[in-house]
Amino acid sequence: MPREQTERYELAQRIAKSAGKMTLNWFQTDRFEVEKKSDRSPLTVADRESETHLREQIAQHFPNDTIVGEEFGVTAGSSDWRWILDPIDGTKSFISGVPLYGTMVAVDRKVADSDQRECLIGSVYIPGLDEGLHAMKGQGAWHFRGDAAPVRASVSKNTSISDAVLATSQVETFDRMGLSETWDRLANEVYFCRTWGDVYGYLLLATGRIDVMVDAELNIWDAAAVMPIVEEAGGTFTDFHGDAKIDTGNAIASNGPFHDRLLELVKK
Repeated sequence: MPREQTERYELAQRIAKSAGKMTLNWFQTDRFEVEKKSDRSPLTVADRESETHLREQIAQHFPNDTIVGEEFGVTAGSSDWRWILDPIDGTKSFISGVPLYGTMVAVDRKVADSDQRECLIGSVYIPGLDEGLHAMKGQGAWHFRGDAAPVRASVSKNTSISDAVLATSQVETFDRMGLSETWDRLANEVYFCRTWGDVYGYLLLATGRIDVMVDAELNIWDAAAVMPIVEEAGGTFTDFHGDAKIDTGNAIASNGPFHDRLLELVKK
């Protein structure tokens, strides 16, 4: 494995955890105010502080890399490498004192002689649970809790969609995107649905505790880190058109065997 890729993988793991731990200084306290962004999504000092830390660490180690973050936008670089950051994925959980939020760090690279990019590295950390996942293409996905050694992560072996557990971040999103019938079709096909959403839902998928995670609306920083994790855990990650992309605004991830059927349901 190229050293430049391995070094970025190692840094992604370290800073996802250190930035995530910083959010605990504010979690379940009344020491911060909640702002509402233009789309009414919440924003706190913890989001800004965490992303600032991530950016400073990346700039220190890889000053020529591009950085894309939810809170501070794009810092252009001259290399082919790009970092994609979500300091707190699940801020609604965070402001509610619910520990199902996470810090997400991804790294992709421009494909030679192409306008395409390949997402190679993903690292997520759930600070309220001291649990996380990291993956690099071709090296598997790894699940850790606390200080215990990481163990290989794997999606479930369920082969029947009628037995599947499906999660989503927010059902109302389907209505907002004009996809309420899509949600109904999915919900009627699986065993049951839950809103164990945001990054935590993808963690549950990659560790075999649910079978499908679907989001009708998400940004590139919501998808980038979990795509390589899901794939390296043996699952499938696509948009609603079936393309393995992180920037088309929606995603459906599954353990794999009935992914084609899921796509039929969302395409109808």
